[in-house]
Amino acid sequence: MGNISDLPPASPAAAEAPFPLTDVDKWVLSQTDDEYQCHTWDDLRTLIGTNNLSVLKRKPSDLRRYIQWTAETRAEYGSITDYLIAARLPKAWGSPPFSPVSPTPFEYPSDYRVLVNDWPYGFAPGITHIVVWSRTPIATDSGVGDMTPESRKATTDFIQRYFVDSFGPGGEDKVLWFKNWVALQSVRALEHIHVLVRDVDPKLLQQWTREREWHVAPQQ
Repeated sequence: MGNISDLPPASPAAAEAPFPLTDVDKWVLSQTDDEYQCHTWDDLRTLIGTNNLSVLKRKPSDLRRYIQWTAETRAEYGSITDYLIAARLPKAWGSPPFSPVSPTPFEYPSDYRVLVNDWPYGFAPGITHIVVWSRTPIATDSGVGDMTPESRKATTDFIQRYFVDSFGPGGEDKVLWFKNWVALQSVRALEHIHVLVRDVDPKLLQQWTREREWHVAPQQ
């Protein structure tokens, strides 16, 4: 992929986008990086707490690169889902429909994969964007597309033991998470949640995201 300076300006990027752009996306593309205001931790806490996820946005230059990457990746792999299966998700999972060990999301380590997001939103310095992929379906309400109480509890319990407890005292103030409503998901065929952490030690981040043996070979 070329340098940011080689990428198309805002208007052509919007016109040639390989996916529908939201009004927020179009507004971002009209800006420069210097004009863009990053999401702060307090801002994110409010947006997630009020479920106002549609306003999350990337930096203008990152959004232009994401548009270009999406077009190139679809041309090479056929779809973003096919790319993720081939290049990012555990080989042991195979292809959908997956066969999870447990019907409860995030109960077994072999049923999820923790990765740093390749295309994070535009956050203030010190905030890391993680995606946790799940081969177990995460139930949502068929009416509104939000998580069911049962799947939200299973996910909250996982976030606590995997991320918050790893930080030690004060960890609850360093972790936020959300699952996009169905209407906002860019990769609908593959289950995932978003986890935001701040001021994380690189060694801890590496521990969370390293590939394990059960990601390579199916667990018996």
